[in-house]
Amino acid sequence: MTTPMTELAAWRDLVAHRADLEGRTIADLFEADTTRAAAMTFEAAGFSLDLSKHRATGQTLALLVELAEQRGLRDHIDAMWRGDHINVTEDRAVLHVALRMPRGHSLVVDGVDVVPQVHEVLDRMATFAERVRAGEWLGHTGRPIRSVVNIGIGGSHLGPAMCTEALAADRRHDLVFRFVSNVDGGDLLEAMRDLDPAETLFIVASKTFGTLETLTNARSAREWLLDGLGGDEAAVARHFVAVSTNAERVEAFGIDPANMFGFWGWVGGRYSVDSAIGLSLMIAIGAEAFREFLDGFHAIDEHLRTAPFERNLPVLMALLGVWYRNLWGASTHAVLPYDHALRSFPAYLQQLDMESNGKRVLLDGAPAPYPTGPVVWGQPGTNGQHAFFQLLHQGIELVPADLLGFLRAREPLGDHHDLLMANLFAQAEALAFGRSDQQLRGAGVPDHQVPHRVTPGNRPTSLLLAEQLDPRTLGSLIALYEHKVFVQGVMWGVNSFDQWGVELGKQLAEAITPELRTDVAPVLGHDGSTNSAIARYRRARGLPEPQS
Repeated sequence: MTTPMTELAAWRDLVAHRADLEGRTIADLFEADTTRAAAMTFEAAGFSLDLSKHRATGQTLALLVELAEQRGLRDHIDAMWRGDHINVTEDRAVLHVALRMPRGHSLVVDGVDVVPQVHEVLDRMATFAERVRAGEWLGHTGRPIRSVVNIGIGGSHLGPAMCTEALAADRRHDLVFRFVSNVDGGDLLEAMRDLDPAETLFIVASKTFGTLETLTNARSAREWLLDGLGGDEAAVARHFVAVSTNAERVEAFGIDPANMFGFWGWVGGRYSVDSAIGLSLMIAIGAEAFREFLDGFHAIDEHLRTAPFERNLPVLMALLGVWYRNLWGASTHAVLPYDHALRSFPAYLQQLDMESNGKRVLLDGAPAPYPTGPVVWGQPGTNGQHAFFQLLHQGIELVPADLLGFLRAREPLGDHHDLLMANLFAQAEALAFGRSDQQLRGAGVPDHQVPHRVTPGNRPTSLLLAEQLDPRTLGSLIALYEHKVFVQGVMWGVNSFDQWGVELGKQLAEAITPELRTDVAPVLGHDGSTNSAIARYRRARGLPEPQS
């Protein structure tokens, strides 16, 4: 039976502590402790994490750590590293940490050391990626590849797309990279619009090679390729490779199984960018930079596994998330990167966090007696400042936020980076301390404007800084959030590694698809609203009216 965290002794202490903090602002906490900023800043793997602008004290963090200890967090971490089947509903180990273990390490799962298998795939990926980058992998007509299109969805899309975008400074700019996921034909058409079939390589990423959206896009891409290359089926083998585990389906599609790169059941899609799913990224940045990317992940893996919880970055991030979600009623969490290259990072985290911890039952199937995963959202600064920051500063909802920044720009341009970082630091300060009516009146603001211009402050933020955004730093950044999500799942007592909620919609779509296409009037058995929508769609296509 899973014990809810609210039944632990430390929880009662936290509730009492929360009551003690009621009415005390972040400004009050700074005034009471002149060493607060230094005492609440933590470092690991090239990152500094400043937690001083939170509605929390050192005592808060200590109580949260005690809650984690009573929850058995250390045992859960050790269980993941042992290869225990902690994904209980699917009876699987959860071992994305094995994907970035250096050569020579060992992690045994069900009697098999998986690390040599991981490096065998990485070596095959590296050989292929470097052949493409060197112009040695030739298309069907003998021309080198100039465009790479990754076709996947979910983790098979969000990870490589976000990382290739984030590492623009490291990317080969004489190669074009496109990422297609949506079954909406407009996505694929836009990606292929200006490409030459003779110079285009498609990477089809689907574990089973049966994902509806991915295979629909892959088949249409195959038709486009053959139309452009004279219809010779042999062309497929030179212009398509697969990231999959289903050799039979891959070969039936026309892809040489020798050009299939596999991964394992213990790799969840949203944790897979550092597996063969990252093949497009490896082609973009090169095998050496990809290994630096993996090293960044591993640095945080080791930090999670070995650092005391009171100085453990992903643990502290996770526990503060629990603090706000369950003791302050915050239903959302904003992630605000002050780096244009990370503009897709909040979308990546939406899947990582919300698909992992958006759960309504505990591990034993009992209803969760408290809210679990928050809504995660965000946008890069400074764009967000001219959009939703109004709500952050003066809205009623409490929205804890992570502010991410880098001390050096990878590609400096004039004084842009100084202005960007000035805005980052200013927003953290403004959110924490605001501006009072007395300050406004002292600045000569007219009385009738004062209540409209007061910003109360006391809005909690984490300030996460690193030297610069490079492959290693990006790997560490992703791992920070992966492990934050894992720790929160442990605290809430949910399974962070299944995603049954996505299945129902897929199943219903499979039933509805033929009802939209058939030339014979279908008999519909849905609710009245769905039946009406299907009928309207069929009328627009000139098909017979359905029967209800």
